[in-house]
Amino acid sequence: MDSRLEAADDVQEVAVHLRGVVLPDDEVRDLWVRDGVVSFELVPGAETLCDSGWIVPGLVDAHCHVGIRYGGGVEDRDGAIAQAEIERDAGALLLRDAGSPIDTRFIDDHEDLPRIIRAGRHIARPRRYVRELGIELDDERDLPEIVAEQARFGDGWVKIVGDWIDRSVGDLRPLWSDAILKEAIDAAHANGARVTAHVFGEDALPGLINAGIDCLEHGTGLTDDTIELMVEHGTALVPTLVNIDTFPEIADSAAKFPTYAAHMRDLHRRVRTTVANAHDAGVPIFAGTDAGGSIRHGRIAEEIAALSGAGFSAHDALGAASWHARTWLGRPSIEHGAPADFVVYVDDPRVSPDALTDPYAVVLRGRVMKTRNPVTGHR
Repeated sequence: MDSRLEAADDVQEVAVHLRGVVLPDDEVRDLWVRDGVVSFELVPGAETLCDSGWIVPGLVDAHCHVGIRYGGGVEDRDGAIAQAEIERDAGALLLRDAGSPIDTRFIDDHEDLPRIIRAGRHIARPRRYVRELGIELDDERDLPEIVAEQARFGDGWVKIVGDWIDRSVGDLRPLWSDAILKEAIDAAHANGARVTAHVFGEDALPGLINAGIDCLEHGTGLTDDTIELMVEHGTALVPTLVNIDTFPEIADSAAKFPTYAAHMRDLHRRVRTTVANAHDAGVPIFAGTDAGGSIRHGRIAEEIAALSGAGFSAHDALGAASWHARTWLGRPSIEHGAPADFVVYVDDPRVSPDALTDPYAVVLRGRVMKTRNPVTGHR
């Protein structure tokens, strides 16, 4: 690593040069950054940020919630900015916000914060999701209209709650009929948006997939049959393994509902096999932490490690949180003329388990947001 750009509190805005192994192609090459974009052509006078290391397209947390306070409740503007800063410093430079109770478009005015792709607000039924967070519909026949409204409000995504505990039966149950799901998803598509759904259990999955849903969040109840349906329909999965690891704690707190508690424990017990089976079958899978609420922000490295423990190669696990996720969300990776969003590591992040948690540099839209001293290793 070159020491000419050292750790600093101020954002670096000078033209910079980098040399290292550029992923995903594993190719040693030189990059330059000028006016916020990547150049494959020499920029005279650029200061060298690094002359070795691994350069990775900006990480993606494909399921997080900027605007939901850790521990529960609605976050204020300052808190939402702080959440985005934590993600940025962890190298997550593109966030797919899978439902937020606040309008976070003010974050777009901050050039030093990650870009957010928003899915609007969760859409649920009364007492069938976390209070305060979602839009609650008394009549499911209103779902297509509300989905269309959220499609126009969001950034190309809509989030519905597919299943949740039904206290009258004491277990997970679907929220919507199959017919109304088809109408709602068609309405989103007609408004240029994709639809994703929170779903833990087994029962809601066939209706969601057959209705044309574009993605499933969590998907812990997937079986061989519903995995086959996902492949047939091209449905993506964001398994949020960091969040699924909280299922035993959720079960412990649900003593009044023993069937539900046992179900949650069983879903947790087999989740890594479930994800491995989906991956082997060819389901597109992307990394998301479900940060916000019960999960702290900045944990994308842990989610990548969890995917590695669920049948992914180290290369594919990183890709699920970087170049593959960027392509899925319609954002470029490291390309000539593309926004300069990438993370630099001293060691290969696919080999060293600690590398992902300690980036050498984070570059966001051409600005060097964070570096560490290459000699001492301390920021």
